[in-house]
Amino acid sequence: MTLPRRSLFALPAVALLATPTPAQAAPAWTQTPFTYKIQKPWNLPQSARYKHEGGVHSMWVYDTDEPMSEGSSTDPRTEMRWAQEYSSGQHAWEGEIFVPSGVNGPTVMQILRVRGGDPGTPATDFMLNVTNANGGTLRYYTSTVIAAGIYNTWTRIRVEHSAVAGGTGKIKVYAGGVLKATVNDRGRATRHFKNGVYHHGSGRAEARFRNITYWRQ
Repeated sequence: MTLPRRSLFALPAVALLATPTPAQAAPAWTQTPFTYKIQKPWNLPQSARYKHEGGVHSMWVYDTDEPMSEGSSTDPRTEMRWAQEYSSGQHAWEGEIFVPSGVNGPTVMQILRVRGGDPGTPATDFMLNVTNANGGTLRYYTSTVIAAGIYNTWTRIRVEHSAVAGGTGKIKVYAGGVLKATVNDRGRATRHFKNGVYHHGSGRAEARFRNITYWRQ
């Protein structure tokens, strides 16, 4: 039997559609345990600036407080310094953040570079800062708005870092499950997550955290 000319051309197309090349699925994110220590003004007991109650980590500091180590020129802080360090791979910080009304100036989450970077490179790959604009605003450093109207409410934040050994990686930040920014890191380094209040403003800074999780891919 002779097939119509149109059928001869159609058959290979049907065959190709019937046998697509499988797509490579991305590995799933896996929740991983993490540990931390509290960094606080060197001359105060931990209980004076931090409490963990009912699953909520509360941290506060004043602009007049001492730095975390005697003689340091850094700003005052009360932060959870994560022990898990990395220089490559996929790592994510996730948690809910509560900032009381009027707080202005602190960094509430950051990726700190601790060693292995190029000389002269800034100390952080990422900072999430609070200003008092628009009912409380979270910004990537002083630029991109990540979330607004954050005062006195819980805001879910997720920061994903695709770190490249010896190269430049990518950082994605989500608020309420919505991607808000994708930025480059500052190149090779060993780094870790931090959250709390690292205060660059005036007066009292406070932030609370709950449902904090660490993810690997």
